Amino acid sequence: MKPLLLIDIDGPLNPYAALSRRRTPDGYTRHLMRPTGWTEGAALPVLLNPEHGGELLALAGRYELIWATTWKDEANEWIGPRLGLPRLPYIDWPDMHGAAPAGTYWKTQYVVEYTAGRPFAWVDDEITDRDRAWVAEQGAGGGSLLLTTDPRIGLERADFDALAAWADGRGTTG
Repeated sequence: MKPLLLIDIDGPLNPYAALSRRRTPDGYTRHLMRPTGWTEGAALPVLLNPEHGGELLALAGRYELIWATTWKDEANEWIGPRLGLPRLPYIDWPDMHGAAPAGTYWKTQYVVEYTAGRPFAWVDDEITDRDRAWVAEQGAGGGSLLLTTDPRIGLERADFDALAAWADGRGTTG
């Protein structure tokens, strides 16, 4: 069974912090979106690099791809098509932005619950060493890779290489 690849959008795929520079990073296209809840004012600017879709599809041979984002199923409407991704399953967070154990990020407990002992890699811009320690304490199944991205930069070549290497090191290539 393939490990899971849990993918956040804002930070890894949408380097939202780059918007403060008022310059779209190389390779990215600016999209204006109105997901549920974004009803007032200007549309939400989202930066996406279409090459990331191909990179994720290449990893699909090694992983089962899962959205791990507050966009939930709307990722399949607003983000996936712009990256050339098929419809992906998503984590339906029971409580977004709520309390979390041991000072961890609010998503962490739900990621461990969702993965239910399966090995997984998780890409998010808010993962910290506390999250890594807590996940390790939970005995996260066959292991885990928690990859933090810079929300000003997003996913880079080295990140995709690290994800591939981790999956290959597990002996899971298909």
